[in-house]
Amino acid sequence: MKSTGLEERMCDFKPFSESTQPGSSSSRSISETINGSHQFTIKGYSLAKGMGSGKYIMSDTFGVGGYDWAIYFYPDGKNPEDNSLYVSVFIALASEGTDVRALFKLTLVDQSHKGNDKVHSHFDRPLESGPYTLKYRGSMWGYKRFFRRSLLETSEYLKNDCLLMHCTVGVVKTRFEGSKQGIFVPQSNMGQDFKDLLESEVGCDIVFKVNSETFKAHKAMLLFIYSDKLPDIYDVMGSVQICSYTVMVQHLVAAADLYNLDRLKMLCESKLCDEINADTVATTLALAEQHHCPQLKAICLKFIANSTNLGVVMQSEAFMHLKESCPSMLLELLETFASADDNSSQPFSRKRSSSSVNGQDLADGAVTESVNPNGRRLRRRT
Repeated sequence: MKSTGLEERMCDFKPFSESTQPGSSSSRSISETINGSHQFTIKGYSLAKGMGSGKYIMSDTFGVGGYDWAIYFYPDGKNPEDNSLYVSVFIALASEGTDVRALFKLTLVDQSHKGNDKVHSHFDRPLESGPYTLKYRGSMWGYKRFFRRSLLETSEYLKNDCLLMHCTVGVVKTRFEGSKQGIFVPQSNMGQDFKDLLESEVGCDIVFKVNSETFKAHKAMLLFIYSDKLPDIYDVMGSVQICSYTVMVQHLVAAADLYNLDRLKMLCESKLCDEINADTVATTLALAEQHHCPQLKAICLKFIANSTNLGVVMQSEAFMHLKESCPSMLLELLETFASADDNSSQPFSRKRSSSSVNGQDLADGAVTESVNPNGRRLRRRT
């Protein structure tokens, strides 16, 4: 079994600029599928025939997207009313889960190597009806009339009394990045722009020599102090990037705090807001706590407290370091999580204990079935 990741970005956002107004906010939702495949070989097909309708051969379980799955093959069909004219194939959720959304692909391999595989795929048409939703453990997706038995037994799919099936599952995951309120950066209130003074070199009183290059400057003045604008981070890093964009901005926050450059500090906080994700949020939170950035700190706590992000962030090395270096943050995180949970609690909930089958009937069109605990089958044509 092999797994691959496929990210499908469903929406995008514009990053904050210096004109961000007080009270504005921005967020980004990313939906993606975590894909995994499993090959299931059925040897001794002829010996499996006659076991009866509704009786199945099950594959070993395989993991995709944090859930266990299994393939169910019914040699005499799943439904008695089909009189064993068809074989049935289903994919089932084999572990605990609620409303698991997924895409599926079932392939019966042509063993003559001519490439005429029998393929039923949901990956090619997700926009038509969206992914399937498996309500709970035991829910299934598949085909009651996957293949007419008389045709299967005279085809190239059956070789040496053996069938070869390939199954792909794509579990839909949705996460949030940059879920934050904007940090308002006030407009410049400097009386004049000193950047021209720096570029004209008038009054330069110090020269920095680095390797073969020289830089003229005014003692103790940086580009920000001359222009009241955030320097281009990539220009600061140069052609050889010894650290990431986010790390460089974090260093600038520390420097701005040290030299009381409040506007530079707020500009950097705004940039860090745009860069928040599961990999950077823990270090950014530690930075916000250390250098007294209450807005940035609140945004980081809110991002981590989101149930979609919490598990991923807690597994990062940066979060482990945060727990050791700043244990008080855990209490604040717990308070933020509790507050978010109270605000997002749902007024209605239902327990389910029965199993369900979601399938497609190749002869009659798409059919969704539910089986209640009393055994009564309800059918809804879609």
